[in-house]
Amino acid sequence: MLRRVNDDDPLSIGQFARLVRLSVKQLRHYADLGLLPPARVDPDTGYRYYRADQARDAMSIGLLRSLDVPLAAIKDVLSGQDPARALGDVRDRLDDELARRRRSLAALERILAGGLPTAEVTLRREEPQRVAVVRDVADSPEDIGRVTGACVGRLLALLAAGEHAERGERGVQGPPEAGPPWEGQPGKKPPGEGLRLVGLFPVDMGEYIPITITAALPEGRPAPPGTTVDLLPGGTFACATHTGAYDQISLTAHALVAWCVERGHAPTGPIRELYLNDPAVTAPDHLVTQLLIPLEETP
Repeated sequence: MLRRVNDDDPLSIGQFARLVRLSVKQLRHYADLGLLPPARVDPDTGYRYYRADQARDAMSIGLLRSLDVPLAAIKDVLSGQDPARALGDVRDRLDDELARRRRSLAALERILAGGLPTAEVTLRREEPQRVAVVRDVADSPEDIGRVTGACVGRLLALLAAGEHAERGERGVQGPPEAGPPWEGQPGKKPPGEGLRLVGLFPVDMGEYIPITITAALPEGRPAPPGTTVDLLPGGTFACATHTGAYDQISLTAHALVAWCVERGHAPTGPIRELYLNDPAVTAPDHLVTQLLIPLEETP
Protein backbone atom coordinates (compact mmCIF):
# COMPACT_ATOMS: atom_id res chain seq x y z
CA MET A 1 0.00 0.00 0.00
CA LEU A 2 1.40 3.40 -0.99
CA ARG A 3 1.60 6.08 1.66
CA ARG A 4 1.02 9.60 0.44
CA VAL A 5 3.92 11.92 1.19
CA ASN A 6 2.97 15.47 2.08
CA ASP A 7 5.14 18.00 0.26
CA ASP A 8 5.31 20.06 3.45
CA ASP A 9 6.58 17.19 5.60
CA PRO A 10 10.38 17.17 5.87
CA LEU A 11 11.97 13.82 5.14
CA SER A 12 15.05 12.64 6.96
CA ILE A 13 17.97 11.71 4.78
CA GLY A 14 17.29 8.03 5.50
CA GLN A 15 13.62 8.31 4.53
CA PHE A 16 14.46 10.27 1.41
CA ALA A 17 17.18 7.78 0.43
CA ARG A 18 14.71 4.89 0.58
CA LEU A 19 12.13 6.89 -1.36
CA VAL A 20 14.45 7.75 -4.27
CA ARG A 21 16.49 4.48 -4.25
CA LEU A 22 19.79 6.14 -3.45
CA SER A 23 22.10 5.53 -0.52
CA VAL A 24 22.66 8.02 2.25
CA LYS A 25 26.30 8.15 1.20
CA GLN A 26 25.30 9.09 -2.36
CA LEU A 27 22.97 11.82 -1.13
CA ARG A 28 25.71 13.28 1.06
CA HIS A 29 28.12 13.20 -1.91
CA TYR A 30 25.65 14.92 -4.24
CA ALA A 31 24.96 17.54 -1.57
CA ASP A 32 28.68 18.22 -1.10
CA LEU A 33 28.99 18.75 -4.87
CA GLY A 34 26.07 21.19 -4.90
CA LEU A 35 24.12 18.82 -7.12
CA LEU A 36 21.28 18.07 -4.71
CA PRO A 37 21.52 20.11 -1.50
CA PRO A 38 19.09 19.21 1.28
CA ALA A 39 16.11 21.45 1.82
CA ARG A 40 17.17 22.08 5.40
CA VAL A 41 20.05 21.25 7.73
CA ASP A 42 19.36 21.34 11.46
CA PRO A 43 21.92 23.80 12.90
CA ASP A 44 22.13 21.95 16.20
CA THR A 45 22.28 18.31 15.10
CA GLY A 46 23.50 18.66 11.51
CA TYR A 47 20.67 16.34 10.37
CA ARG A 48 19.70 16.81 6.76
CA TYR A 49 16.11 16.98 5.58
CA TYR A 50 14.65 16.84 2.09
CA ARG A 51 11.32 17.73 0.53
CA ALA A 52 9.19 15.30 -1.47
CA ASP A 53 9.37 17.59 -4.51
CA GLN A 54 13.14 16.96 -4.64
CA ALA A 55 12.51 13.29 -5.45
CA ARG A 56 12.32 13.82 -9.21
CA ASP A 57 15.76 15.44 -9.35
CA ALA A 58 17.22 12.77 -7.08
CA MET A 59 15.84 9.93 -9.20
CA SER A 60 16.98 11.68 -12.38
CA ILE A 61 20.50 11.78 -10.95
CA GLY A 62 20.29 8.05 -10.19
CA LEU A 63 19.02 7.28 -13.69
CA LEU A 64 21.70 9.31 -15.46
CA ARG A 65 24.49 7.93 -13.27
CA SER A 66 23.34 4.40 -14.17
CA LEU A 67 23.93 5.43 -17.80
CA ASP A 68 27.52 6.55 -17.01
CA VAL A 69 26.68 10.24 -17.41
CA PRO A 70 29.30 12.34 -15.57
CA LEU A 71 28.10 14.46 -12.66
CA ALA A 72 29.09 17.68 -14.44
CA ALA A 73 26.73 16.86 -17.31
CA ILE A 74 23.96 15.89 -14.87
CA LYS A 75 24.36 19.26 -13.17
CA ASP A 76 23.89 20.97 -16.54
CA VAL A 77 20.69 19.00 -17.16
CA LEU A 78 19.27 19.79 -13.72
CA SER A 79 20.12 23.47 -14.15
CA GLY A 80 17.80 23.64 -17.15
CA GLN A 81 20.26 23.26 -20.02
CA ASP A 82 18.91 21.55 -23.15
CA PRO A 83 19.43 17.80 -22.52
CA ALA A 84 20.43 17.25 -26.16
CA ARG A 85 23.24 19.74 -25.74
CA ALA A 86 24.25 18.63 -22.26
CA LEU A 87 24.22 14.92 -23.06
CA GLY A 88 25.38 14.96 -26.70
CA ASP A 89 29.06 14.78 -25.81
CA VAL A 90 28.36 11.95 -23.37
CA ARG A 91 26.54 9.98 -26.09
CA ASP A 92 29.45 10.53 -28.50
CA ARG A 93 31.94 9.36 -25.85
CA LEU A 94 29.94 6.22 -25.18
CA ASP A 95 29.61 5.60 -28.91
CA ASP A 96 33.39 5.91 -29.33
CA GLU A 97 33.95 3.56 -26.41
CA LEU A 98 31.51 1.05 -27.89
CA ALA A 99 33.34 1.19 -31.24
CA ARG A 100 36.66 0.67 -29.45
CA ARG A 101 35.26 -2.31 -27.58
CA ARG A 102 33.98 -3.80 -30.83
CA ARG A 103 37.42 -3.42 -32.41
CA SER A 104 38.99 -5.05 -29.39
CA LEU A 105 36.50 -7.90 -29.56
CA ALA A 106 37.19 -8.40 -33.27
CA ALA A 107 40.95 -8.48 -32.61
CA LEU A 108 40.47 -10.97 -29.77
CA GLU A 109 38.31 -13.19 -31.99
CA ARG A 110 41.04 -13.12 -34.63
CA ILE A 111 43.67 -14.12 -32.06
CA LEU A 112 41.42 -16.88 -30.70
CA ALA A 113 40.94 -18.22 -34.22
CA GLY A 114 44.55 -17.99 -35.41
CA GLY A 115 46.75 -17.54 -32.38
CA LEU A 116 49.00 -14.61 -31.54
CA PRO A 117 49.85 -12.40 -34.53
CA THR A 118 52.35 -13.79 -37.03
CA ALA A 119 53.10 -12.68 -40.55
CA GLU A 120 55.14 -13.85 -43.51
CA VAL A 121 57.81 -11.19 -43.87
CA THR A 122 59.85 -10.54 -46.98
CA LEU A 123 62.53 -7.99 -47.81
CA ARG A 124 61.75 -5.55 -50.57
CA ARG A 125 63.59 -2.77 -52.33
CA GLU A 126 61.69 0.48 -52.80
CA GLU A 127 62.85 3.33 -55.03
CA PRO A 128 62.42 6.95 -53.96
CA GLN A 129 59.07 8.26 -55.09
CA ARG A 130 57.73 11.75 -55.63
CA VAL A 131 54.35 12.11 -53.95
CA ALA A 132 51.51 14.50 -53.21
CA VAL A 133 50.88 14.70 -49.48
CA VAL A 134 48.13 15.63 -47.04
CA ARG A 135 48.66 15.58 -43.28
CA ASP A 136 46.63 15.69 -40.09
CA VAL A 137 46.91 14.67 -36.45
CA ALA A 138 44.90 12.06 -34.52
CA ASP A 139 44.16 12.81 -30.88
CA SER A 140 44.43 9.17 -29.81
CA PRO A 141 44.99 5.68 -31.26
CA GLU A 142 41.20 5.29 -31.40
CA ASP A 143 41.02 8.37 -33.64
CA ILE A 144 43.49 7.06 -36.25
CA GLY A 145 40.86 5.41 -38.44
CA ARG A 146 38.67 8.50 -38.65
CA VAL A 147 41.55 10.87 -39.38
CA THR A 148 43.07 8.48 -41.95
CA GLY A 149 39.76 8.12 -43.78
CA ALA A 150 39.30 11.89 -43.82
CA CYS A 151 42.84 12.42 -45.20
CA VAL A 152 42.31 9.81 -47.92
CA GLY A 153 39.01 11.41 -48.93
CA ARG A 154 40.57 14.87 -49.00
CA LEU A 155 43.56 13.73 -51.06
CA LEU A 156 41.39 11.91 -53.60
CA ALA A 157 39.14 14.94 -53.97
CA LEU A 158 42.14 17.25 -54.50
CA LEU A 159 43.66 14.87 -57.04
CA ALA A 160 40.37 14.63 -58.94
CA ALA A 161 40.00 18.42 -58.95
CA GLY A 162 43.58 18.82 -60.16
CA GLU A 163 43.07 16.28 -62.94
CA HIS A 164 39.85 18.00 -64.00
CA ALA A 165 41.62 21.39 -64.11
CA GLU A 166 44.50 19.89 -66.09
CA ARG A 167 42.09 18.36 -68.59
CA GLY A 168 40.40 21.73 -68.95
CA GLU A 169 43.72 23.42 -69.68
CA ARG A 170 44.38 20.83 -72.38
CA GLY A 171 40.99 21.56 -73.91
CA VAL A 172 39.47 18.18 -73.01
CA GLN A 173 35.74 18.55 -72.43
CA GLY A 174 33.88 16.88 -69.56
CA PRO A 175 34.96 15.39 -66.26
CA PRO A 176 37.34 12.44 -65.98
CA GLU A 177 35.82 9.06 -66.65
CA ALA A 178 34.30 7.43 -63.60
CA GLY A 179 36.24 4.64 -61.95
CA PRO A 180 37.19 3.30 -58.55
CA PRO A 181 38.87 6.24 -56.81
CA TRP A 182 41.76 4.24 -55.41
CA GLU A 183 42.79 3.23 -58.91
CA GLY A 184 43.14 6.90 -59.75
CA GLN A 185 43.06 6.45 -63.51
CA PRO A 186 40.13 6.29 -65.92
CA GLY A 187 39.58 2.87 -67.45
CA LYS A 188 39.56 -0.61 -66.07
CA LYS A 189 42.96 -1.01 -64.41
CA PRO A 190 43.01 -3.37 -61.45
CA PRO A 191 44.00 -2.06 -58.00
CA GLY A 192 47.71 -1.33 -57.68
CA GLU A 193 48.17 -0.36 -61.34
CA GLY A 194 46.69 3.08 -60.95
CA LEU A 195 47.04 5.50 -58.09
CA ARG A 196 49.47 4.37 -55.40
CA LEU A 197 48.15 5.48 -52.01
CA VAL A 198 50.47 5.10 -49.03
CA GLY A 199 49.80 5.99 -45.40
CA LEU A 200 52.66 6.82 -43.02
CA PHE A 201 52.25 6.15 -39.30
CA PRO A 202 54.69 6.41 -36.36
CA VAL A 203 55.93 3.23 -34.72
CA ASP A 204 55.56 4.78 -31.26
CA MET A 205 52.16 6.27 -30.45
CA GLY A 206 52.43 9.48 -28.45
CA GLU A 207 49.77 11.82 -27.12
CA TYR A 208 49.20 13.13 -30.64
CA ILE A 209 49.67 10.91 -33.68
CA PRO A 210 50.74 12.47 -37.00
CA ILE A 211 48.95 10.98 -40.00
CA THR A 212 50.38 11.34 -43.52
CA ILE A 213 48.67 10.11 -46.68
CA THR A 214 50.54 10.21 -49.99
CA ALA A 215 49.77 9.55 -53.63
CA ALA A 216 52.44 8.90 -56.26
CA LEU A 217 52.90 11.75 -58.75
CA PRO A 218 53.98 10.97 -62.34
CA GLU A 219 57.20 12.64 -63.38
CA GLY A 220 56.61 16.27 -64.25
CA ARG A 221 53.07 16.46 -62.90
CA PRO A 222 52.60 19.25 -60.33
CA ALA A 223 50.96 18.54 -57.01
CA PRO A 224 47.32 19.67 -56.99
CA PRO A 225 46.46 22.76 -54.93
CA GLY A 226 45.85 21.88 -51.29
CA THR A 227 48.62 19.25 -51.23
CA THR A 228 52.36 19.46 -50.81
CA VAL A 229 55.10 17.66 -52.73
CA ASP A 230 57.46 15.36 -50.89
CA LEU A 231 59.86 12.53 -51.68
CA LEU A 232 59.28 9.13 -50.10
CA PRO A 233 62.74 7.76 -49.37
CA GLY A 234 63.76 4.50 -50.96
CA GLY A 235 65.68 1.66 -49.40
CA THR A 236 65.23 -1.84 -48.09
CA PHE A 237 62.00 -2.59 -46.29
CA ALA A 238 60.58 -5.46 -44.28
CA CYS A 239 57.18 -6.16 -45.82
CA ALA A 240 54.12 -8.07 -44.61
CA THR A 241 50.63 -8.32 -46.11
CA HIS A 242 47.50 -7.77 -44.07
CA THR A 243 44.22 -9.20 -45.32
CA GLY A 244 41.15 -7.93 -43.51
CA ALA A 245 39.62 -4.82 -42.01
CA TYR A 246 41.76 -1.74 -41.54
CA ASP A 247 41.02 -1.62 -37.80
CA GLN A 248 42.84 -4.95 -37.42
CA ILE A 249 46.03 -3.79 -39.16
CA SER A 250 47.68 -3.32 -35.77
CA LEU A 251 47.88 -7.12 -35.42
CA THR A 252 49.97 -7.46 -38.57
CA ALA A 253 52.01 -4.39 -37.59
CA HIS A 254 52.72 -6.08 -34.24
CA ALA A 255 54.03 -9.20 -36.02
CA LEU A 256 56.12 -7.13 -38.45
CA VAL A 257 57.74 -5.06 -35.69
CA ALA A 258 58.44 -8.25 -33.70
CA TRP A 259 60.13 -9.79 -36.77
CA CYS A 260 62.38 -6.73 -37.09
CA VAL A 261 63.31 -6.68 -33.40
CA GLU A 262 64.06 -10.41 -33.34
CA ARG A 263 66.57 -9.89 -36.17
CA GLY A 264 68.32 -6.94 -34.55
CA HIS A 265 66.63 -4.17 -36.52
CA ALA A 266 65.48 -1.06 -34.68
CA PRO A 267 62.10 -0.20 -36.29
CA THR A 268 62.29 3.58 -36.38
CA GLY A 269 59.46 3.94 -38.89
CA PRO A 270 57.39 5.39 -40.10
CA ILE A 271 55.38 2.28 -40.91
CA ARG A 272 54.06 2.50 -44.44
CA GLU A 273 50.63 1.16 -45.37
CA LEU A 274 50.15 0.52 -49.09
CA TYR A 275 46.44 0.19 -49.89
CA LEU A 276 45.83 -2.26 -52.69
CA ASN A 277 42.07 -2.11 -53.16
CA ASP A 278 39.08 0.16 -52.74
CA PRO A 279 37.10 -0.18 -49.48
CA ALA A 280 34.06 1.29 -51.25
CA VAL A 281 33.72 -1.85 -53.39
CA THR A 282 35.63 -4.43 -51.32
CA ALA A 283 34.29 -6.27 -48.28
CA PRO A 284 36.31 -5.49 -45.13
CA ASP A 285 37.45 -9.12 -44.80
CA HIS A 286 38.96 -8.98 -48.32
CA LEU A 287 40.85 -5.69 -48.06
CA VAL A 288 44.56 -6.11 -48.77
CA THR A 289 47.16 -3.78 -47.27
CA GLN A 290 50.92 -4.13 -47.46
CA LEU A 291 52.89 -2.92 -44.43
CA LEU A 292 56.50 -1.81 -44.84
CA ILE A 293 59.11 -0.86 -42.25
CA PRO A 294 62.40 0.69 -43.41
CA LEU A 295 65.54 -1.16 -42.41
CA GLU A 296 68.86 0.52 -41.79
CA GLU A 297 71.26 0.12 -44.67
CA THR A 298 74.45 -1.75 -43.79
CA PRO A 299 77.70 -0.10 -44.96
